[in-house]
Amino acid sequence: FWLKRFCSSRRIPPVAIGNASPPDRRARGIMAIDMASTAYILVCTALVQLMTPGLAFFYGGLVSDQSVLTMMMQSFVSMGLASIMWYFLVFSLCFGETWYFFGSPATFGAMQNVYSSQELMINGEVVVGEIPGLLFAAYQGMFAVITPALMTGCFADRFRFKPYLLFIALWLIFVYAPWCHWVWGGGFLAEWGVKDFAGGIVVHVTAGFSALASLLLVGKRPKEDQENSLPHNVPFVALGTALLWFGWFGFNGGSALATGGVAVAAAVNSEIAASVALFLWLVIDWIRLGRPGLVGLCVGAIAGLATVTPAAGFIQPWGALVLGVVATLFCYGCCELRKVFGFDDALDVWGVHGMGGFVGSILLGAIADGSDCAVAADAPAYCVNAGTITRSGEQFGKQIVATVFCAVYSFVVTYVLLRLINLVIPIRPQIDGALDLHEHGETAYNHTPTKAYIPEGNQETKAPSAEVNV
Repeated sequence: FWLKRFCSSRRIPPVAIGNASPPDRRARGIMAIDMASTAYILVCTALVQLMTPGLAFFYGGLVSDQSVLTMMMQSFVSMGLASIMWYFLVFSLCFGETWYFFGSPATFGAMQNVYSSQELMINGEVVVGEIPGLLFAAYQGMFAVITPALMTGCFADRFRFKPYLLFIALWLIFVYAPWCHWVWGGGFLAEWGVKDFAGGIVVHVTAGFSALASLLLVGKRPKEDQENSLPHNVPFVALGTALLWFGWFGFNGGSALATGGVAVAAAVNSEIAASVALFLWLVIDWIRLGRPGLVGLCVGAIAGLATVTPAAGFIQPWGALVLGVVATLFCYGCCELRKVFGFDDALDVWGVHGMGGFVGSILLGAIADGSDCAVAADAPAYCVNAGTITRSGEQFGKQIVATVFCAVYSFVVTYVLLRLINLVIPIRPQIDGALDLHEHGETAYNHTPTKAYIPEGNQETKAPSAEVNV
């Protein structure tokens, strides 16, 4: 029952539609899998997988040259650990039958009852149609991989690798899985009518406010590191942005879970919001700093994408444009506000991801299609996702309650988890900076890109006085 509500919110046509019920179809050997949708979601799964390496380059370029491997390692290792946990436990916690706090581990644990040639089913009822259940599990698993990695930019240079592994394992169970189940897996918030198309609440708010909570444990970097925290490799930042933006078409567009108009709207809305935020962020930087910068342009694009994520498949293109403007002004203001409050969020994870997802999730209740689109059968052609959500004061209020609840829950639970971990394994490194060599025994460069160096074989040549900056 709970997951059927999830399906209706994602515009998945029930498999029972047609001349025969699902049991009759199977008795006649006829599959109810849609090949076009299967191919589309398979590609989207690969696109979302690509986002985590993109995040590694994006964050890696923003930190110092002595911590770039540590930052990239924290993203890449999530692809391993989160995927293993997803297979054995977390998928069932997210999408299994409701069992107290989240889904039952017995429903889909170790991918039991999840097949490559059959829709996802619970107790003989189809709950996710048109695509194989195993493909649905794989696609949703990519979201679980990237979400904990988003937090790493906040506590850059201040988190040891061993406690980080323990942290993301516990965080997936106690923060990500409950919210995934409550909003997407048919839990009480889905039953209440809260909507989140592709992860504004489930991904960005949980990660952003959990990252903020981590600052209470890891503290601040040395003052000189904060003041001199220039990106060590701007091309890495641009490359990461390109990979993230490319993957976001699978992140948002694929969340329709089928081919069709909803997927098209989600992809186009993502492009509009990102483009608007990119350009406006560039203009603001140009006015404030006197020159346009590539880093600010890239951050603006990510802010636009994060903000439109919860609404991408529910709104008209004009709504995406509005969210692009809001993302720029709101997220830019939050990034400046955290400096006033003294939060050492190194890469503005809270300001961009946390608050972008926060405001986008709330505004969904105000900019979704109107009441004409409430009933799918009678909806006019212009409706983006008829029969799912319409704008109203009631819906706006529901979105506020759910989003604020998520922010508070994520902050508190993450703080408790980190406190407990710190009692067993110290979280903060004993040294400041140079974590690549200290934690992993590797360095990103034979010479340091931000410092002058003498080419090998010419050691007696005096180094140039000007620094070589990348």
